[in-house]
Amino acid sequence: MIELDRRQPEFTQTFGRYFRGVVSADRVRSGRAAFRSNRKLLSALEADYGVPARFLVAFWGLETNYGQFLGYFPVIGALSTLAFDGRRSEFFRSELFDALLILDHGHTTPQNMKGSWAGAIGQTQFMPSTFLKHAVDRTGDGHIDVWGSAADALASGANYLRNLGWNRSYTWGREVLLPRKFDARLASVDTSARDVVKSLSDWSALGLKTAAKAPLPNVNIEAALVLPAGISGPAFLVYDNYRVILKWNRATFYALAIGHLADRIAGGPALVTPLPDEPPLSRDEVIALQSGLSQLGFLRGEIDGVIGSESRAAVRAYQIESALPADGYANRALLDRVKRSAGAAEPT
Repeated sequence: MIELDRRQPEFTQTFGRYFRGVVSADRVRSGRAAFRSNRKLLSALEADYGVPARFLVAFWGLETNYGQFLGYFPVIGALSTLAFDGRRSEFFRSELFDALLILDHGHTTPQNMKGSWAGAIGQTQFMPSTFLKHAVDRTGDGHIDVWGSAADALASGANYLRNLGWNRSYTWGREVLLPRKFDARLASVDTSARDVVKSLSDWSALGLKTAAKAPLPNVNIEAALVLPAGISGPAFLVYDNYRVILKWNRATFYALAIGHLADRIAGGPALVTPLPDEPPLSRDEVIALQSGLSQLGFLRGEIDGVIGSESRAAVRAYQIESALPADGYANRALLDRVKRSAGAAEPT
């Protein structure tokens, strides 16, 4: 469990490799089939909670492959182990007590309470604290069975998203096309995509178009630009519902995958811009990159082997000083350049 906690795919893979895996053609086909076979339930949930059915199915698909894989770790044991690991012990200790409360309330049995290595449970992989706050008994049988009942699981997911602030008036965002010589400094490097926010009309004035090369919608809504694979990869304008997805799982790759999978399930097209195929940086390479950026005075945060908002901001600052496209994207070419810069800066 502890080793798995150190290498979550949303943080250790490149965007291209992650996206190909989680928004595969098979997952799209299965999602469309799951949508059709649960249409009546999904329509009722959409009416009751205000969350479009395609998003409920997308979360269902990414979390457990539409209820097919719920995890095999005994939850009490997994949480007990993680509670004694120093990295997030307080968080997992609290989740352990919440898991015991779920058992005490009679929603399931210890034998049936299996889930992910991190203690996430059911068809939508709620942490125990999320279950206690947001799970609902859709079937009305007195138990919240997020393991065996798709109705309980999907209704719980819908209730959670509504409580997180889902806005039924808008979608999550969209793939867009950038004009030539676009200023990459206008893309967000913060995970929450709040550092550069503009109206759709402003983005239109800068030359952005939809993936179908059409003008952006003429609606009064603010959006941020996300470049998960750098300036040469797919580009996305994201809205506030994207940030709601991040409250479920605070990973840029995950949030983009949920939005795109939901669109594909509803019949939307695949990405227009090809996904780059490059190997990810290893944890040691990320540490080397962070160390180099720190030595050069660009990074003041923790050197932890994870490319987060502070590291992306440091990469951007280095790119600006080096007259590179300032997209905040770190790959092996950038690592090599930072290492050379840091080496040249060492006192002789």
